Amino acid sequence: MTLHKAVRVIALTILLTLSACGTSAPAATLVNPTRMMVPNTPGGGYDITARVAARVMEDAGISGHMEIFNVPGEGGSVALARLMNETGNRGLVMMMGLGVVGSSYANGSRIKVSDATPVAKLLEEPEGILVRGDSPYRTVGDLVAAWKASPHSVTVGGGSAIGGPDHLFPMELARAAGIRLTDVAYQPYSGGGELLPALLGSKIAFGTSGIAEYEEQIASGQLRVLAVSGQDRQPGISAPTLRESGIDLAFTNWRGLMAPPGLSDSDRKRLTEALTRLHESQAWKQALADNGWEDSFTTGADFDAFLKQQESTVASTLTELNLH
Repeated sequence: MTLHKAVRVIALTILLTLSACGTSAPAATLVNPTRMMVPNTPGGGYDITARVAARVMEDAGISGHMEIFNVPGEGGSVALARLMNETGNRGLVMMMGLGVVGSSYANGSRIKVSDATPVAKLLEEPEGILVRGDSPYRTVGDLVAAWKASPHSVTVGGGSAIGGPDHLFPMELARAAGIRLTDVAYQPYSGGGELLPALLGSKIAFGTSGIAEYEEQIASGQLRVLAVSGQDRQPGISAPTLRESGIDLAFTNWRGLMAPPGLSDSDRKRLTEALTRLHESQAWKQALADNGWEDSFTTGADFDAFLKQQESTVASTLTELNLH
């Protein structure tokens, strides 16, 4: 992580619950000690999102004290299992996203994220297709042509375990390009810190990951972005979208919050209200822009339905790869 990003995500503390009073209640009312669980190591995407949200909510007076703690393991499955053992606990929430959905299937767990209490989707983050600065692939078209000609010789790496977003994205890219998913040579790495030397050392032909972690290497020319996976181009990145490049695909990673199963309706409502205030704050809008995140705030039944759809898509992809 770059120094300025490390400063930007210094751990601050929050409480993500509000009182059960009506809209005339104070912006933040402490009702019980609250903890936020992060399902990966410090410095990862979930961790950064949690701590940025914490700072914004505290500064805005939306919340009070919350302990943020990390429970890494099996792509988020360890943290998810811990959350499921906290039935009805109104003092615990968990940062989560596509990677946790994927890990629960890839690891053969009987637990699904929809078995917990969904609270809100906060943001989406496009992926980038990254190559070394001196790579022979000058465009994503060059890359796909070589990939189709010899799938097994074009290795792709990502900072996600099997079932995570950096794994699912190249699978969807291969599908859109007409490459059999079982022919894709995917090399997983434990986050961007391990993916970067693999890219710079030419251990892989290309990488798929969020772009924010590689700002310095992109700016210096050590890495190039061939394309971005979102609907729109990324500010400050000189790379087209996949659809601009003739590939009919848009793909985004996403992150949100959930609570243990069995949470009361009133407690879920208070959490939703707290996150709605976060979403409406100008500081959060700035944080989205600063980190290259896209606003995709979704709550209630819409978020419930979204999770079910994501679970279905992930299960289908991993089944096709004989991994589920």
